[in-house]
Amino acid sequence: MDITMVYIGTALALVLVGLGGVLLKRNILKMVLALDIVETGVNLLLIGIGYTPGREAPIVDKTSFFADRAKETVNAANLVDPVPQALVLTAIVIGLGTTALMLSYVIRLYAQKKTLDIREFGRLKW
Repeated sequence: MDITMVYIGTALALVLVGLGGVLLKRNILKMVLALDIVETGVNLLLIGIGYTPGREAPIVDKTSFFADRAKETVNAANLVDPVPQALVLTAIVIGLGTTALMLSYVIRLYAQKKTLDIREFGRLKW
């Protein structure tokens, strides 16, 4: 079994578990945790899709950067695409910010109603 299929299968399982948690749980804190699980699954899915076995990272060091370009050529077919990795790093940072914002909302809602049950917040206005 290919490692890419393991990544993609695990990612889809995490997304499904997280969506189930968001749809089935009534505690707001558990819903935030389920959204984090969905985010982790999506990040893993991006990594699994962007992974290509047998390729090298496109890193330029001093020897290859200052080398004579006429003698040294780089075959682009042997390099990994860095865009999925950059997208995942960006998604992790954005996810951290949104999780902090959601948790601050949870704290504010708990201070307002003294409960985290989602059914109690139907007509809450700030």
